[in-house]
Amino acid sequence: MRLVVLDTNVIVSAGIKPGSVPARIVMDWALDGQVQMVGCPRIVREYREVMNRDKFRRYGFPPHWLDFLIEECLQLQDPDPWTLPIPDPKEGPFLSLAQAAGAWLVTGNLKHFPEPGRGGVIVVSPADYLARL
Repeated sequence: MRLVVLDTNVIVSAGIKPGSVPARIVMDWALDGQVQMVGCPRIVREYREVMNRDKFRRYGFPPHWLDFLIEECLQLQDPDPWTLPIPDPKEGPFLSLAQAAGAWLVTGNLKHFPEPGRGGVIVVSPADYLARL
């Protein structure tokens, strides 16, 4: 089974746009158990914090499936900090977790993860990930 770390923007997009590529990854693949999502306490906190922001309330956030998605994650400990330079250091935990788990990182913000800063982690867009499934 393929392991995957989903960037927060993928989770948000899945909740905002049912039927979108991110929603298909979450609904058809992760929630259906065809891919194993990987999480850790730090990333789970970020998911919850972002999904509870006032600006997303108009979309019915947090989505009803968020708790189930988190419960079904392969939960690991928070990984060591990411040491390679990337444009947004707040994205480092996603790379660290993907590397620790041997998972792919799926993100809608590829520019936050330039090749030199990936440290061998496979980073793909939602559309590329879906195409590879």
